[in-house]
Amino acid sequence: MVNQELYNIGKARTVIRRLFDYGKEQRKLGNVVYDFSLGNPNLQPPKEVIDTLRELSIENPDGLHEYTLGPGLESTRQAVADNLNKRFGLELEGKYVFMTCGASPCLRASFEALKESPDDEIIMLAPYFPEYPLFIKNAGLKSVAVPCKDDLTPDFDALEKAINPHTKAVIVNSPNNPSGIVYDEATTKALVDVMERKQRELGRPLIMITDEPYRELVYGVPDHCFAKDWDNSIICYSFSKSLSLPGERIGYIAVNPKMEGADDMYWALSGAIRMLGYVCAPALFQRVIEKCLWAKPNIAQYQKNHDLLLDNLTRIGFECTHPDGAFYICIKAKDGDSEALSELAKSLGILIIPCDEFGAKGFVRIAYCVKEQTIIDSIPAFEKLYELMNK
Repeated sequence: MVNQELYNIGKARTVIRRLFDYGKEQRKLGNVVYDFSLGNPNLQPPKEVIDTLRELSIENPDGLHEYTLGPGLESTRQAVADNLNKRFGLELEGKYVFMTCGASPCLRASFEALKESPDDEIIMLAPYFPEYPLFIKNAGLKSVAVPCKDDLTPDFDALEKAINPHTKAVIVNSPNNPSGIVYDEATTKALVDVMERKQRELGRPLIMITDEPYRELVYGVPDHCFAKDWDNSIICYSFSKSLSLPGERIGYIAVNPKMEGADDMYWALSGAIRMLGYVCAPALFQRVIEKCLWAKPNIAQYQKNHDLLLDNLTRIGFECTHPDGAFYICIKAKDGDSEALSELAKSLGILIIPCDEFGAKGFVRIAYCVKEQTIIDSIPAFEKLYELMNK
């Protein structure tokens, strides 16, 4: 009566959701929980966003709550293009931008638009967002996971070996979820060098799909858009993290105009988005975004959380990633058993995510987009965790 595969997917919650739901139940019971499970920004949106919402609600302009054109408001799409051009030196036009309900529809549409054969492959550089394989499979392609180095940085020798005649695209996620690692200039150059060699070898475009929802959440390093490095690129972006708007589901997909066959790619993406039913992103928040593209996230508080948590974890003795972006830190599990470490932490009221599903076996993820006091209060529990981990 129903699709059994989809039934199984629907019923099987991710480890992130299982721990998040467990935390909610424990709090209802009055138990103390230090919940670092979900990458859900705890900070308020920037003042510009709140002020714009207030102004729009008072002015109530025509069309505020109506359908927009499928790709979105022309003025919003052009504003996004202008913002990217000024910040990163691109040559983007609004006609290559499609407003979406967050970044996931961008990724899903990209995979659909690239599919030409059931043998086509999409490469995922570990660590990667656990939904990538599901999205890729649903689009009818094959996902190929390229393992990372022991410190969770990209292994470009492995990438070069993985790219083959079936490869359509490589997904790049920096700042990275779950590690928080940001590709520096040398890392980016190494990535581009590999892709240039393989693109010449293939004799056709090799697409870079850039998943950039954490682009502005960086600490002491510049924010970066990979479209400036690779012409054959598709930008997937969400304002959920940068403007603390995860519940509003607003983002965009953009085709680099320097891509070979850029117009064809845009229309294929448009067709995919239409087929998937992702047209007409929320009209109200398209207008909000248009006026708030230059608003800044509260980097100072995230930086404070980052420093507080990392300093204490390293003092205690944990082996950690030292991230420059996003709001995640990974710690290494003793003997590589991340699930055992997550369960041990859970017994102490600490909710941290085993990273096996992220392609980073042996690590657990800590999301520090929480109240500063939560981190402070959790330190004794982390000290106990380290003691128990090393018994």
